[in-house]
Amino acid sequence: MGMLKKTLSIILLTSVAACSSQQMITKNFNKPIGSELDEGRFGNPTMNNILIQSGQKSPTYDLAQRFNSEVIPTVNFAFNSAQLDGAAQATLQQQANWIRQFPEVRFRVYGHTDLVGSNRYNKRLGLRRAKAVVSYFASQGIGRDRLEAVASFGEEQPIVFTQSEERQNRRTVTQVSGFVENNKFVLNGKYAEIIFREYVSSAEPVTEATAQTASPIALPGGAP
Repeated sequence: MGMLKKTLSIILLTSVAACSSQQMITKNFNKPIGSELDEGRFGNPTMNNILIQSGQKSPTYDLAQRFNSEVIPTVNFAFNSAQLDGAAQATLQQQANWIRQFPEVRFRVYGHTDLVGSNRYNKRLGLRRAKAVVSYFASQGIGRDRLEAVASFGEEQPIVFTQSEERQNRRTVTQVSGFVENNKFVLNGKYAEIIFREYVSSAEPVTEATAQTASPIALPGGAP
């Protein structure tokens, strides 16, 4: 008797599970395509648009976050040098490719040094480094009216606090600074145009001229 009850219980549970599974399949099959993406709320895209349109969120900040996540914003330099080596040019080429996607956006380059030498000299050296990066971007067809090398922190913002030579401190940092013509809504309704523009551009054949990168840029330096 006990064995019979156990067998009946297993059959009943199996039938219920099969019925529930069939109902779930039928329910999902009849749902509109893409309905699984409905969060039951406004959703992040809508929320993001509301925050930007209402001024509660900065589109410049969003673009800056995207730039920092998709490319390396920093390049490093040899001691007392503002010359771009091969590694720096490779990183700047990636930055330039990203910058070209957004002709509506402006960028600023900050120059930094290590803690060796006077602060006055290092401010000038940091600015030369920032200008070297801007010159490289210009050589890649990016308009100088969208680029700024107006600030140099010199030795004031080191990554590694040491009085000796430190390559990590000798750097430039490229950042999104705003929009052309100071219009923060310049991308409003135009993002699809940018995506289409990049889609068409990606299909263009690579020529020898476009495949080559610029040669290292040497700028006059100070004392060794």
